[in-house]
Amino acid sequence: MAADSGATVQESKDDGPKIPDKKKTKFDVVIIGAGPSGYTAGIYCSRAGYDTLILSGILPGGQLVNTTEVENYPGFENGIMGPDLMMIEMRKQCQRMGTTIVDDEAVDVDFRRKPLKVLTASEEYEGRAIIIATGANPRKLGLEGEETFGGKGVSYCATCDGPFFRNQELVVVGGGDSAVEEATFLTKFATTVHLVHRRDELRASKVMQDRAQSNEKIKFHWDSAVTDIKGDQKVQEVVLKNLKTNEESKLTVGGLFVAIGHEPNTKLFKNQIDLDEEGYVILKNKTHTNIEGVFAAGDVHDRIYRQAITAAGYGCMAAIDVDKYLTESADKQE
Repeated sequence: MAADSGATVQESKDDGPKIPDKKKTKFDVVIIGAGPSGYTAGIYCSRAGYDTLILSGILPGGQLVNTTEVENYPGFENGIMGPDLMMIEMRKQCQRMGTTIVDDEAVDVDFRRKPLKVLTASEEYEGRAIIIATGANPRKLGLEGEETFGGKGVSYCATCDGPFFRNQELVVVGGGDSAVEEATFLTKFATTVHLVHRRDELRASKVMQDRAQSNEKIKFHWDSAVTDIKGDQKVQEVVLKNLKTNEESKLTVGGLFVAIGHEPNTKLFKNQIDLDEEGYVILKNKTHTNIEGVFAAGDVHDRIYRQAITAAGYGCMAAIDVDKYLTESADKQE
């Protein structure tokens, strides 16, 4: 549904997509973000009887809209395409429950006073409770080939995509715990995993380093960087450059996994709620932030699991916490 300077909605007779009625800007719950956590929170809040708005952003659906087949989300025996899961299944279920979805991007918030406010470029929304579900984006290498082969051999999640690369040689870029963990995980499927790191030693914890260095399937490429990604319909070759000698080499591989960290989408909330040194939302209790009435769900605070199913789980938890908060708030006013 296209954004339209803020809209309330009414059900069509066939229980299909909602249509704009008149401008509405005040809701019980405003959810910022439309990935698995945001949609799940919307389903639960709407089913609980709350007037719920999701601001989906300019590109709704979260990271899964950039993936191809998803095999590890429960309920789909034969898997499902990422965009279909997000833009058809989750979105339509959310709308059927009564959630208002506006495809507009939050550009500012005001959590310093009640009512809590979320602003887009064209509208100001108020909510009795806010759920932050803006997710996180993987850091990229900045190569043209990342865009060309996204979902065609370039991945940012070994747990998600590793099983698609059985009996192939793979490259993992990075030197921290995440990179070493992903490289180790991928040895379950790959014939060889080439771990490429810009330095001459890993930054990962000693236990992770020992585990990787004792794994015969992992080959280390020190002081090196990936400078190009090549292929026809999918990744077939990566070009490495030794940063000390400037010597270039090529690896024939089936996939490239980038594991150089994630960036939570929280710049919007700086100086509004507590964030850690990397920008992740700090939770004070369950899904509560340090501001009363403001909650967070999914990759925006979860630096460990980062899966669609765990994000959905956090969305459920946040919605239940919101229900308790709003119920208790109503009781206090009586």
